Amino acid sequence: MARSLCPGAWLRKPYYLQARFSYVRMKYLFFSWLAVFVGSWIVYVQYSTYTELCRGKDCKKIICDKYKNGVIDGPACNSLCVTETLYFGKCLSTKPNNQMYLGIWDNLPGVVKCQMEQALHLDFGTELEPRKEVVLFDKPTRGTTVQKFKEMVYSLFKAKLGDQGNLSELVNLILTVADGDKDGQVSLGEAKSAWALLQLNEFLLMVILQDKEHTPKLMGFCGDLYVMESVEYTSLYGISLPWVIELFIPSGFRRSMDQLFTPSWPRKAKIAIGLLEFVEDVFHGPYGNFLMCDTSAKNLGYNDKYDLKMVDMRKIVPETNLKELIKDRHCESDLDCVYGTDCRTSCDQSTMKCTSEVIQPNLAKACQLLKDYLLRGAPSEIREELEKQLYSCIALKVTANQMEMEHSLILNNLKTLLWKKISYTNDS
Repeated sequence: MARSLCPGAWLRKPYYLQARFSYVRMKYLFFSWLAVFVGSWIVYVQYSTYTELCRGKDCKKIICDKYKNGVIDGPACNSLCVTETLYFGKCLSTKPNNQMYLGIWDNLPGVVKCQMEQALHLDFGTELEPRKEVVLFDKPTRGTTVQKFKEMVYSLFKAKLGDQGNLSELVNLILTVADGDKDGQVSLGEAKSAWALLQLNEFLLMVILQDKEHTPKLMGFCGDLYVMESVEYTSLYGISLPWVIELFIPSGFRRSMDQLFTPSWPRKAKIAIGLLEFVEDVFHGPYGNFLMCDTSAKNLGYNDKYDLKMVDMRKIVPETNLKELIKDRHCESDLDCVYGTDCRTSCDQSTMKCTSEVIQPNLAKACQLLKDYLLRGAPSEIREELEKQLYSCIALKVTANQMEMEHSLILNNLKTLLWKKISYTNDS
């Protein structure tokens, strides 16, 4: 009876449902297209960033052109440019001017590094000048004798490292490394390659610490491209994820997740001891003190035996060189007196110039990095003492009285505490 009184009522309900369904569908399509657009834009931006960061082909072309024109030479040149048994794999670059790749050289894994721009001075946040083809590999010039080249290298070391008494030994060591074909003579091409490489702090440090356990070994070079031994694990902790996934993970959650993907505590302790030993290696080493100006986890790695290996040492610089360059830098506040992320001096407000003394020593920076790494999962019987020693270590200041004595005492106490705990385990 009701249906006959309102013959159109039963038709209006399906129409309302149809309209609502159309609205939901349009809303779904809108957000779907929005998601596709945003995702495509992110992929485009990341791909553009990748192509800017990863310029291995450009690097190879520049180096091989110089080699084929007889400008440069080195043990890696023939494999890179002629037989092509040295090739680039996964890109690890974080800056366009510092190319870094996993590579293979005659079936041996390695890490390939190449400079796309000049690195003749330390970068305090300003852009480096573009690579200048007309001046790169311009020294030494034709006709330079071996003795004159040794004097050039000696003067460079004196400027970088200070007036060390044993610089002549280091010069002779460099000439041995520069003789890539081991024929007892340094050719002009080899000398040009060696001179370009000596402008790079990482290369210099690899030569100085070539016999040390935690420094990667130099495999070869060509121009300012060099190959160092590969490291199985290229970060102190964390898990490698595709960059597309990395985009959507909040940084705070990423740090928490990284701490979950770490070795067992005894193995972490062994890696930490390796870092403390490396700090010893660069603290008043045979050719002066070096400063660790970026002690982030991504610069440290370890091998399958859980021995620490440095992955990136480009921000480890000679103390004398850094002091000379930063002392006259104009500043408004202490924030203007920073090199890398960790080498900080103070701003003298009376002169508006940076002071030369770095505030925090290498050991304090290393302990800051190791604090969460070691305390997470630490055995209960040593946790309190370990935490106390780590915080004492972090509090170290370069300007403190008897800093060197405190430095040695804290470092040895930390190593002893960790070794005692793991010395009877398989991880030692």
